[in-house]
Amino acid sequence: MLHSMPAWTAVIPLRAGSKGLPQKNTRLLAGKPLYRHTIDQALAAGAQRVLVTTDIPEVLCADFPAAVQLLHRSADLCGDAVPMAPVMLHALRSAACQGTVVLLQATSPLRRIGDIEAALALFGSGIFELVMSVTPADRGVLKWGTLRGNHFQPLSDPDYCFANRQSLPPVVRPNGAIYVMHADWLLARGSFVSGRTGAIEMPAQYSYDIDTLEDFARCESLFESLQPAAGRTGQG
Repeated sequence: MLHSMPAWTAVIPLRAGSKGLPQKNTRLLAGKPLYRHTIDQALAAGAQRVLVTTDIPEVLCADFPAAVQLLHRSADLCGDAVPMAPVMLHALRSAACQGTVVLLQATSPLRRIGDIEAALALFGSGIFELVMSVTPADRGVLKWGTLRGNHFQPLSDPDYCFANRQSLPPVVRPNGAIYVMHADWLLARGSFVSGRTGAIEMPAQYSYDIDTLEDFARCESLFESLQPAAGRTGQG
């Protein structure tokens, strides 16, 4: 636990509906409901408060440690097309949350305690408004673009479209496992978008996001083998 870190709150969003894998948040992973892994990670990383925003009846009536607070999420915040920002805003307002907040999605069960600590440490530097976890991605995406009629619009530097893949700079993508911010910042902005976004890198094997049964099976097969390495330093 980072004893030098200021108090922080974890927010864990859970919803019953999922087209890719129904009831995935309560499905057993290594003998424990998927969402419980993230609650345990938050508490182990030193969260003073864990807010669980959900519409799942069995979660709302379950027993948790005193630090865990359940928030009932209304149906209008549980649809497939609802973005995360309004869900977070509702949770922060409902719980009168202040200070540092860490969004932890239950569908990323392979994150390590050290990853959460690293994100908190970077946020604590005061350089960034938002810190998120990322993982290496195919640098070939720098060659991509969008079409406007028959006009090709490069996504980044036009020179990259004609460069050898090996010469392209490394690319990362958000993996959805960790987002750190200040509650007042998000409440005032109403959005995660920021020109001051920091990132901590997580290896690909810890960055699986569960959306389908195949994802779940892959995570379950990795879970036991990766746990001994899930140390506090965040090293792979």
